Amino acid sequence: MQITLDLPEELLQYFDLDDLSREILEALAVQAYQTEKITSTQVGRILGLPSRWAVDSFLKQHHADLHYDEADLNSDRETLRQLRTKRANSTS
Repeated sequence: MQITLDLPEELLQYFDLDDLSREILEALAVQAYQTEKITSTQVGRILGLPSRWAVDSFLKQHHADLHYDEADLNSDRETLRQLRTKRANSTS
């Protein structure tokens, strides 16, 4: 989708006009993430970021707190438990 915006010159002087489209896309992605309209996975897909770590780094650079709750923690704990079990079984 293409959108036309009328932006004041006073604002535009602070941006690189050759990269303005990307800056606006990034700002919208950060805003949508902060208001929980999209997930970090969607941020990565929308911006073409190569990994979860790249997404986390991008969000950190833009001062967007990562959404990590108790369910995420429990999921990470279960993954760690499975990896430890798998490693223990492969060394036996």
